[in-house]
Amino acid sequence: MALERIIDAEARQPGEESFDLALRPRSINECIGQEKLLEKIMIALTAAKQRKEPMEHVLVHGPPGLGKTTIAHVIANEMTGNLKTSSGPALTRAGDLMGILTNLQRGDVLFIDEIHRLPSVVEEFIYPAMEDFRVDFTVDSGMHAKTINIPLQPFTLIGATTRAGLITSPLRARFGIQHHMEFWSIKHLKQCLVRSAGMLNIACEPDALELISQCSRGTPRVANRLLRRVRDYTQVHGNGKITLEPTLGALKIEEIDALGLDNLDRNFLAALITTYNGGPAGIEALAATLGEERDTLEDVVEPYLLQIGFLARTRQGRIATEAAYKHLQMDFPNTAARANRLGDEDQDDPLPF
Repeated sequence: MALERIIDAEARQPGEESFDLALRPRSINECIGQEKLLEKIMIALTAAKQRKEPMEHVLVHGPPGLGKTTIAHVIANEMTGNLKTSSGPALTRAGDLMGILTNLQRGDVLFIDEIHRLPSVVEEFIYPAMEDFRVDFTVDSGMHAKTINIPLQPFTLIGATTRAGLITSPLRARFGIQHHMEFWSIKHLKQCLVRSAGMLNIACEPDALELISQCSRGTPRVANRLLRRVRDYTQVHGNGKITLEPTLGALKIEEIDALGLDNLDRNFLAALITTYNGGPAGIEALAATLGEERDTLEDVVEPYLLQIGFLARTRQGRIATEAAYKHLQMDFPNTAARANRLGDEDQDDPLPF
């Protein structure tokens, strides 16, 4: 996507990863949100420490920006081990993983982001490492080929992915803990912002943090990014304290409304309503109308609109809901035909559009 969006959950801006790292919690007691996952990890960590063993392997999946990498850092700190990070696309050959695995010490944590993109040869290579803490490395080829069995130090593998459906069943079955990460509530986002503001020595009023939380699309990465933008605006146009008025001014400049929608989101809904009479409309037609890539609309725009109930996906195409009409201050055509179209909603079926 060529256009940078401040409410994009991906870490795209230069230096943002290092900024996020500085704000990440170091222990599980400092973590906010994801109570079910934290409870699982707390129990597994306590049991592993009592047995003096590494914690079992963990698979976390869900939208970007919800804290999957943070969980890996927390587990590594709690186990007093080192954290080694990599990603599925970076591990193209078994040899790429061999060097990482053989350098792991007992209790270390290996974090593989976008693990669903591991090539099959690398995925099969990692199976014995996860189960038996050993790898079988083939030397030479043909008649002179031989397999060397190399033992590994017990470690914990944490896999993260935004597309859990693309993970193969054999790989999924080797993770002892599996959890889908949910979008954060406004309450938890506000707690995250209070913590971040304290670490950054920013004076904030509760109303301003409440507004930023509402605009963060349930994603702590977006919340911290908005906090930085509001801080900069307040520093230039205010007295340095984040209050409601400069927060509104900063959001207006970024063209973000009270629900976290930006121009692309609103243009998507407006095109669906005005050009296609609210739908159903195919994604290819909408992409052509907006001059955007189909992948951008499917992966970046639609998930949040579906989450807040502004969009419905049916076998016939996309349909704008009554809530979307109200948000854009447009009259909703309350007709029987439209009710029938909405009754066809099925988000799981593949769409031929």
